[in-house]
Formats: sequence, C-alpha cells, structure tokens
Amino acid sequence: MSKSDTGPVVLITGTSTGVGLHTAIAFARAGYVTIATMRDTSKKKDLLAQAKAAGVKVKVEKLDVQKKKSIAACVEKVIRKHGGIDVLVNNAGAGFLGSLEQTTDADLERTMGINFFGVWRMTKAVFPHMRERGSGRIISVTSIGGLIGQPFNDAYCAAKFAVEGMMESLAPLAKRLGVQISLIEPGPINTEFVNSVRAVSDLSAYAPPYDAIVQKYMGASTGVFAQYGQTGADIAEVILGAATVETPDFRYITSDFAKQVVGPKVVDPTGNNVVEAFASRL
Repeated sequence: MSKSDTGPVVLITGTSTGVGLHTAIAFARAGYVTIATMRDTSKKKDLLAQAKAAGVKVKVEKLDVQKKKSIAACVEKVIRKHGGIDVLVNNAGAGFLGSLEQTTDADLERTMGINFFGVWRMTKAVFPHMRERGSGRIISVTSIGGLIGQPFNDAYCAAKFAVEGMMESLAPLAKRLGVQISLIEPGPINTEFVNSVRAVSDLSAYAPPYDAIVQKYMGASTGVFAQYGQTGADIAEVILGAATVETPDFRYITSDFAKQVVGPKVVDPTGNNVVEAFASRL
C-alpha cells in the first residue's frame, strides 16, 4: 500500500453528487487518503460540507474522464504527490433514456464517451502503475444494465455491457499480475442521477408510436424506484467493502431485488467462476 498522510490512496471519479460523493466520505472515514475528482470543481461545495460534517478530509482534484490530457495530468499529480494509487474507483457516469430510433449519434457518443471510454481511459492510465507494483484494486460502478438490456436504455446498456466485457477480459490477467478487478452493479438508486437522466433525455420525442408505451414503462419504473431503490450511501458501503476485503469478488450485485432481476440470466452472481477459469490458463 502506498502511504501518504494517514493511509492508502484512493482515486474516485465523479464525486460531486450521489454515489461518488458518498463513496468519497466512506473511504475517508475508513482512513484512506481520498482523492475526490470531478469535471467541474465549482460543484465541490456539497462534498466538502458533508466531509466536514463527518469529521474527515477529502482532496478535490479536477478530472474530466472524456479528456486524455485531463486524466494524464490528474493521475500523474496524484502519483507524484502521494506516492501511488492503491484503489481506483471508476464511478463517473451519465444515463440516457431513448430507444434506438430516438437516440441520435450525439446522444450515443456522449453516453459511450462517459460510461465506457471514460472507464477505459482511467483504467489504462492507472493500471500500468499498479502492475509495476504488483498490487492494486480497480473498482468500476456499472449497473445491472450491464447484464440485462432494458427498454429505452439502448445506448446506456450498450455502454455498460461494454464495461462488463472489458473488465471481465482484463480481470484474469490483472489477477495474475496482482491487481484485483471488481464491478459494482446496483439496481435502482434514488440519487440525483435519476433526475439528471431525465434532464438530458427528451421524452417529448416519444410521439406515436412510442408515447403510450414509454409512459406506461416510466410509470412502472417510478414504482420500482420507490419500493426498491437504494441510497448512494448504500452503494458506497459495497464499494468500500470490495476495496477492503482480503479477496474481493469480481461482481457485486448490490441488492436482493437486483439479484432477482438478473437471476434468470446469471448463473454465478459473483462472476468469480469465469475469472478463475481463465486465470488458471495464465
């Protein structure tokens, strides 16, 4: 473990709100030197206020996961200043509601850019450092939408499926080199993320023949979130657990409801069997 200030170093993306904010607080409470990154550091007020209330410190850094130079500058600064990165949490993400027909190329590029290419670039920037040291953990917040497709989430699920494939491919090799890979897969979460998804999604585009269908689906989804939605703090505890347990699972499906939803498709919810099968060949 890298030592700086009081403990190991964690770098978390997308910490201005929701899961990322709560994850930063959770790691800081656990004694980590917590590098909380966000694209717009003018939005750090809530994070710093909650950190102060919790009696912990977080270090805010500017990082845009869609820009290679921003990633390189931030990662290099953290390694130089703190001696290394022990845990990377890929949390930055953006949702989008839209069927294939209603999704523009710009919508697709934005959704893939943040949710997949951002994770790819962050992991590629940090992995060599961990590989050279022979230790580290890379934890990516995906979704059960990376395991099962969902109506009106065509682009979003495509991005999350891509992250699943990338990490499942990397995990056996990383394990062989001393780096642990984990995926965090929530179902419904009651955070600002939901409102932001609606804000960037033009539901008025669902004129006939989709209007009645989307209204019915959205109504049902609202009920699911109300009954089964977890909090950002709930997900943060799962992420912290994946970082601190001696032997982490590859996959963490974060609620019983989410496990029920993916159950018909997923034989091994942990994902360990696939990773171990390929790791044994390396």
